[in-house]
Amino acid sequence: MAAALASVDIGGRAIAYRRAGSGTPLVFLHGFLCDLRVWRRQLAELADEFDVVAWDAPGAGASPDPPAEFALADWAVCCADFLDALSLGPAHIVGLSWGGLLAQELFRLAPKRVRSLVLADTYAGWKGSFGEDVAQQRLARCERESSLPVDDFVRTWVPAEFFTDTVADDVVDEMAAVVRDFHPHGFRLMARSLAETDTTSLLPSIDAPTLLIWGDGDRRSPLEVAEAFDDAIPGAKLKVIANAGHVSNMERPEEFSALVRRFARSN
Repeated sequence: MAAALASVDIGGRAIAYRRAGSGTPLVFLHGFLCDLRVWRRQLAELADEFDVVAWDAPGAGASPDPPAEFALADWAVCCADFLDALSLGPAHIVGLSWGGLLAQELFRLAPKRVRSLVLADTYAGWKGSFGEDVAQQRLARCERESSLPVDDFVRTWVPAEFFTDTVADDVVDEMAAVVRDFHPHGFRLMARSLAETDTTSLLPSIDAPTLLIWGDGDRRSPLEVAEAFDDAIPGAKLKVIANAGHVSNMERPEEFSALVRRFARSN
């Protein structure tokens, strides 16, 4: 049975989440243009061993939009309060793309709440991973395209930005349904946080056990970014999933979940 959608009040916002299973907490943080639905397979596959939780960040899914001044640090505070409200710390934190950036900021803010980190297809911020010019180009694109008619917007991003050319049609359809429900305001704020952030100086100080999972066909965060993370974080382990793009947990769910299970079980 799928975990029921629930909500908890965090700072006056009803933050939506799904929770299933029991055991050590395993918390999933989605990327931008995503919501907790992208973790559907991981929740189903890992609830037999862990207390699995996926949230909708403010500005995504069934959670409300945050104010215009909301920044990455504010999402991290909200996430830490969410963990506390659900008695989830210390937890294994799994972050995909923007969610991986949020996981890094959560570690900076509240390292004792983090049992381990799984950073998947993520960035040290666009600024940190690609430099100021590319970061601003990506931000400008997001701001421009956020006002497109929704059908045009979905076609622009799915499947090309998230998957390889061999992705299954049902995965494309599932992702298109998620992106169709995106929050334009939340998307712009998340894009701004990616463009403004550089966590490269933080990475060498991460002392939580860290697993890096990357799709070998990730077009948005190519393997050079993964290798930079691997070099920077002490003791990090990099696992590359073949025939997977940026949203590797959806394109190759069995491999992704197996990697998370083995890592969380041993940490």
